[in-house]
Amino acid sequence: MTSTNDPADLDSLELGLLLEGLHRRHGFDLRDYSRASLSRRIERFKQQEGIASTLGLLERALREGDLWERLLRELTIHTTSMFRDPTFFLAFREKVVPLIRTYPFIRIWVAGCSTGEELYSTAIILHEEGLLDRCRLYATDLNEEVVSQAKTGVFPVSSMKESTGSYQAAGGQRPFSEYYTVRDELAILSPALSRTTIFAAHNLVSDASFNEFQMIFIRNVMIYFNRSLQDRVLRLVHGSLCRLGFVCLGRRESMRFSPHEECYEEFVPGEKLYRKVRE
Repeated sequence: MTSTNDPADLDSLELGLLLEGLHRRHGFDLRDYSRASLSRRIERFKQQEGIASTLGLLERALREGDLWERLLRELTIHTTSMFRDPTFFLAFREKVVPLIRTYPFIRIWVAGCSTGEELYSTAIILHEEGLLDRCRLYATDLNEEVVSQAKTGVFPVSSMKESTGSYQAAGGQRPFSEYYTVRDELAILSPALSRTTIFAAHNLVSDASFNEFQMIFIRNVMIYFNRSLQDRVLRLVHGSLCRLGFVCLGRRESMRFSPHEECYEEFVPGEKLYRKVRE
């Protein structure tokens, strides 16, 4: 039997033990997430919590529910904003909406919805195009806390200035301020925007498909996954999407080299907006 004193090897071993322990104790499987991204977030979390070692973090996370919730939030947090990448939302409005309009009823899944900015951006466009009442949106995320936050539709009012510019660039048809009211330092979005939305926790890693959709948003979710997990998630997406349905990925994500690459065409070049053309 051989051993190593290489710090990098020891760090990798400790990280593996942490992820395995969290999976067995709490049921959240982060073992196939990008190790580089997880390592950075775990080191930052340890500094914030004053924990000296990864094994010390594991010991506390197994026993302290509050610390586990904070760690999960740190490991799964998504950076997002309303109408992020406005050219994508403009393409959605101009190229996709005329096609999904032909369905009598439209199901859209916003996977990895985080705190809800992408969901509400989508709902605003559907409202302006007269489709929201014919839609059922599903907003899901691994983290139950951010799903609950998304359901409130409440955001810092300071973020509305940037969102206004992005909304206008995405083809917005009215003053963006019509969609929210201000209370203290908070912007409260109109409840009408989420009246056709179901909010729920869903783990892309371990949970099964739960419906058939005409459109699936899974933007900027898989950038933290390794190739094995990306393939697993894309198989789930493929099985959840109707023929001629649409998949929306993030700028740094792609269908290339995925298990079902040949089943999709890039519908809007440059925007990572794909259409399923065969089963």
